[in-house]
Amino acid sequence: MTDYTDYFDEVIQAHVAIEQWFAEEQDEAALDSLLARFSPRFSMVSPLGRLLDLEALSALFRMAGGKKTGFKIELSELCGIALHKLGATVSYREQQTDATGLNSDRRSTVVFEKLESGRMVWRHLQETLWSS
Repeated sequence: MTDYTDYFDEVIQAHVAIEQWFAEEQDEAALDSLLARFSPRFSMVSPLGRLLDLEALSALFRMAGGKKTGFKIELSELCGIALHKLGATVSYREQQTDATGLNSDRRSTVVFEKLESGRMVWRHLQETLWSS
């Protein structure tokens, strides 16, 4: 049996930090801690097909920090796709809501890179909007 537990835990912990960042006013140290989860070579395809690098992700977080009252993220359907000595690829479902009633449902796939230190970082993320 292949154990993805550490990677699933990272998905969950990262989303707790993202949820808090968007919902609550926090200091620069909280943003630095959040961004440290991502590789300097991070890339992302957003739900609308926009390609982001770490700099663009950082700008997005800075712009939206503390501005989504009641923001919540619910994760489910975590699934391991590939596990190897340099990292893993996992998928999950992410449902977002906020106090305005805005809802989104997305399917995401993340490629993790495991550093020599053993720490894992987000290397690539693909998010696709989902309508059930």
